[in-house]
Amino acid sequence: MIDIKLIRENRDIVKENIKKKFQDHKLPYVDEVYDMDIEYRKLKTEADEARSKVNALSKEIGNLMRDKKIDEANKVKEEVAEIKAKIPEMESEEERLEAEIKKRMMSIPNIIADDVPIGEDDSKNVDEQHFGDPVVPDYDIPYHAEIMASFNGLDKEAAGRVSGNGFYYLMGDIARLHSAVLAYARDFMIDKGFTYCIPPYMIRSDAVDGVMSFEEKENMMYKIEGEDLYMIGTSEHSMIAKFKDQILKEDELPITMTSYSPCFRKEVGAHGIEERGIYRIHQFEKQEMIVVCKPEDSETWYDKMWNYSVELFRTLNIPVRKLVCCSGDLADLKYRSCDIEAWSPRQKTYFEVCSCSNLTDAQARRLGIRYKKEDGSKEFAHTLNNTVIAPPRMLIAFLENNLQADGSVIIPEALRPYMGGMDKIVKKDK
Repeated sequence: MIDIKLIRENRDIVKENIKKKFQDHKLPYVDEVYDMDIEYRKLKTEADEARSKVNALSKEIGNLMRDKKIDEANKVKEEVAEIKAKIPEMESEEERLEAEIKKRMMSIPNIIADDVPIGEDDSKNVDEQHFGDPVVPDYDIPYHAEIMASFNGLDKEAAGRVSGNGFYYLMGDIARLHSAVLAYARDFMIDKGFTYCIPPYMIRSDAVDGVMSFEEKENMMYKIEGEDLYMIGTSEHSMIAKFKDQILKEDELPITMTSYSPCFRKEVGAHGIEERGIYRIHQFEKQEMIVVCKPEDSETWYDKMWNYSVELFRTLNIPVRKLVCCSGDLADLKYRSCDIEAWSPRQKTYFEVCSCSNLTDAQARRLGIRYKKEDGSKEFAHTLNNTVIAPPRMLIAFLENNLQADGSVIIPEALRPYMGGMDKIVKKDK
């Protein structure tokens, strides 16, 4: 959520930003907020003045009664009664205007960085940098579900009977590999100085509204029937919400955390749940990283965070690239974002495995996350998030890039301690 002062002082900046994000249907919100804000502040002033006058007149009544000026006191009482009768109506209108303003403000996108490429959708994202040489071996790379099946490691059919489409059973060495990469990612981030966290997997609606846009909420979140609880789509949601309505100390910043959690997503409006494989699914597990910091530090942390992803994937023999997200591909709360994409030798292209975002103070304003500066003033913090590793999707890149001609999969040295010292996994007889 942006600062309403920007609408009060320079509506053109807000409107231009909306146009850059190709959300012209939101342009009327800016003028509506501007007009309602004027009305709201005027009404609030009048209500405050009315309450102040009631207090002053009440004291006057006391003085008049003390001086036995009963008639005068009764006249003042009548005036007080008239004013008091109007206050509830004024307060009700205040609340209505405040709610209408908030509703629109929650839909107006965050101001994006000046250097974000302008484009309507992800087809206009910019391929900025490559890390590692993408290799296409001289032997066939099967579809990832077939690779997993060769190790007796995937059962989608049974999962379909039990849970429906979009779920899976992982077994044997593939399940162990899944857990190993999560444990490795956890320790990788701890070694970078991040505090390990296992957060709640369900959060209340006010926390959901604080961390994401309404569109994302409707398309992603599973609601718990009969309760004010949602299943998290990523642990960033509950980690950032941990600081809801808190005033942090300046010397506590930056707060750097890494978390493990299962994630649950409806995937409404996406490219569809994958029937054969495990690229787009309803349930997965993830290691995430978040940072809460001072505004002047958020861009430095943004660069550190996406670079951590590159470093981690390179230790697993996976070539990656950095793809800069264009304006139309940024969720409403994002100032800037990039995807780290892994090389797929089977498809001879890259696919997303991490997403790093700087949200400046957009989440902090929604959640009320501030910090107290040395001079006593309070300022909204900046928040950032990035995927560390999200298996089973990243397993696709891992298996394809480490698959050998004989069907075995090499375990990179960094991961071997988490696989009981194994240097490769081999195909199983069915």
